[in-house]
Amino acid sequence: MTAPVPADVLSRLKAVLGEGGWSQDPQRLAPKLLEWRDRWSGETPFLALPKATADVAAVVGICFESGTPITTQGGNTGLVGGQIPQGEVLLSTERLRAIRESDAFDDVLVAEAGVTLSAVHEAAAAMTRRFPLGLASEGSATVGGFVSTNAGGTQVLRYGMTRNLVLGLEAVLPNGEVWNGLKRLRKDNTGYDLKQLLIGAEGTLGVVTAAALKLFPVMASRSVAMIGLESPEAALKLLVRAKDETGGAVEAFELMGRLGVEFALKNIAATRDPLAGVHPWYVLAEFSSGEPGSAEASMERFLASGLEDRLIADAVVAQTDTQAKALWAIRENQSPAQKPEGATWKHDISVPVSRVADFLREATAAMEAFAPGSRIAAFGHMGDGNIHYDVLRGDGAPDAPHAAKRDAGSRIVHDIVASMGGSISAEHGLGSMKTEEARRYKSPVEVEALSAIRRALDPKRIMNPRVLF
Repeated sequence: MTAPVPADVLSRLKAVLGEGGWSQDPQRLAPKLLEWRDRWSGETPFLALPKATADVAAVVGICFESGTPITTQGGNTGLVGGQIPQGEVLLSTERLRAIRESDAFDDVLVAEAGVTLSAVHEAAAAMTRRFPLGLASEGSATVGGFVSTNAGGTQVLRYGMTRNLVLGLEAVLPNGEVWNGLKRLRKDNTGYDLKQLLIGAEGTLGVVTAAALKLFPVMASRSVAMIGLESPEAALKLLVRAKDETGGAVEAFELMGRLGVEFALKNIAATRDPLAGVHPWYVLAEFSSGEPGSAEASMERFLASGLEDRLIADAVVAQTDTQAKALWAIRENQSPAQKPEGATWKHDISVPVSRVADFLREATAAMEAFAPGSRIAAFGHMGDGNIHYDVLRGDGAPDAPHAAKRDAGSRIVHDIVASMGGSISAEHGLGSMKTEEARRYKSPVEVEALSAIRRALDPKRIMNPRVLF
């Protein structure tokens, strides 16, 4: 737990933020001190609510001068505990809500850190453009949050992670100075790329206050299908075929096990079984194209060839936007649908795409041996090798014994991932949950290089001090 914040520091923070710019009200603070899955809770003596970059700079400057630690929080949708303070000053970006600029010629939208992803999507659509980052939490996830965690989502296969979608940043560095890097250049070869250091740094190298986001054309055609199949191996073969047959028009290729679908049917209202029969595995595929009718035609050919070669057992194609949203809701509710099912060990891992089926087979065999009776709910982004591999307690079993085995069980899963050249954090970051665990899998050379960057920019280690190296 962080040492108490001196009274004079709190007084100075109140003075620079002014009325409405801070809170110590327990009821106001409470929602920001609990992670949505109830796994992490925290405390803070002071909630800073800056409404402009200058306010953020003033807060960080005071904290730097006094050596007072800060945790920054956006929409509180993080899944590894990095946004939950443990006694630090909590700096919320919720009032940084302006969309400063949009330009259809440069295909750029400049949004402040507290703007939600759904608001970014709406602003882009108003320009007849799109920002292709798709997260289930888009209504609460914010620009500062998804930039600071280098969020992934469902369109990584085609468009890449957040770091591929940001042209420039504005940020307050740990010493309180403002760095204005809101460029809109596609090419800039003038040395180290500071924005890429800040993207994915989880608030340890500064507070992102605004981002210049890369926009793309709106697609003229889109086709969404739910596919039933026998195995992850069949899914892998289908993925390769989809990419080859569409010329890169695969927008998303999401894998789900039957158990996860059953959880959604049981625990998420209005969910309907997507296919007439029951299948061990499902793929949610989405194709898009700039040519009218092209995505639909590509999907029809793809499904026909898969059925003919017996890679596909059954499939349904959405005929309306409402049907497409219903199919996507099954995928997006995979994690919420688990919540009523009790204690769970959650893993956000990635392996080379070619090894996804191998990982699922090896990890499941290991979990069946280590925790007999546990239930495996595996789902995720087959197209980029990112699987959310969740191990739930047995049906009707008590939570406590299963929860007690979490660390040992996760070590087994992570060791399998490492043996395949994978990562123990694909898109959620390290946070409080995985920072120490990551040291096991990174070389001393890499850890020292990362620590040197941290020491150079945050010598007092005040920025999210419990996170990263």
